[in-house]
Amino acid sequence: MKICLVTGSSGLIGSEVSTYFHERDFAVHGVDNNQREVFFGPQGNTRWNERRLQKALAHFTHHELDIRNRTGVLQLIETLKPAVIIHTAAQPSHDLAAKIPFDDFDVNAGGTLNLLEAARRYCPGSPFIHMSTNKVYGDRPNTIRLKELDQRWDYDDAQFARGIPETFSIDQSKHSLFGASKVAGDVMVQEYGRYFGLPTCCLRGGCLTGPNHAGVELHGFLSYLVKCNLEGREYKIYGYKGKQVRDNIHSTDVASFMFEFYQAPRCGEVYNLGGGKDNSCSILEAFEMAEACTGKKQIHTYVDQARSGDHICYYSDLSKMRTHYPKWKLTRSLPQIFKEIADAWHQRMAK
Repeated sequence: MKICLVTGSSGLIGSEVSTYFHERDFAVHGVDNNQREVFFGPQGNTRWNERRLQKALAHFTHHELDIRNRTGVLQLIETLKPAVIIHTAAQPSHDLAAKIPFDDFDVNAGGTLNLLEAARRYCPGSPFIHMSTNKVYGDRPNTIRLKELDQRWDYDDAQFARGIPETFSIDQSKHSLFGASKVAGDVMVQEYGRYFGLPTCCLRGGCLTGPNHAGVELHGFLSYLVKCNLEGREYKIYGYKGKQVRDNIHSTDVASFMFEFYQAPRCGEVYNLGGGKDNSCSILEAFEMAEACTGKKQIHTYVDQARSGDHICYYSDLSKMRTHYPKWKLTRSLPQIFKEIADAWHQRMAK
């Protein structure tokens, strides 16, 4: 049985990837130490997802390992020599990074380097798939001419009619410390591909979401919004009139693209992985979709101060992905995503 190594296996994308590859006859080895609870408190706890995977997947093995542990990472990959490495572990919060800069950089940059070097030494032919972020572009998307519509901002430049392409500059912009640490990891993944010839790719995700997301205020836009709706909790909008736009992609569609890359890898590639314009929404539009799913009014307040470096409008141009991997497609529309998230929160709250 081929081995798939997944870091951050108890998180949203990691758990989805674990299931997806397991269903395709891989023995899955998950690396996770519930660091999300350390970052976000009890609401960020992912042990429930770890237990779910261990119960549901016959060929799943959990490794309680911190990716900052260089010796541990090297030893694990030397032992397993996985056929594919999927790196989804991260400190994922734009806001939290400023409070824990050493932890943020050590996880996002140092942890990524540990994994890359282990792969180079012990399984250089195995595809290395890195979950990066659209925050590597910093606030440069905010320099694009915008138009204000009734419920959203949108690009007012035909060059970006399909969204942000991979050729968009990451330089001369404010990233947040999170964005900067992810840039460091992103560039190292590219470099190990281009310099050493390893089959690597960076997936610069938009809003990655799905029913297994443990959304909290500082990370997990749609999941947290729907949770607030169901619990009658106040949701805070930070700036831009609530018209800021994000594209949203279901975790299953993320996993399916990773499998396509595994089957036909390239060296040092970069892809903007999101829902594209069709799966984009503003916060105000998200409120309406959540209310349509739950029948409950969204309680919210407005804070007239945008998060530093935050995007006003961002959605991914998927042209490059679809050209390189024409069999890949989005399978979940935005209304379907909302319904799945709402149903999942209903079930969790009923327990």
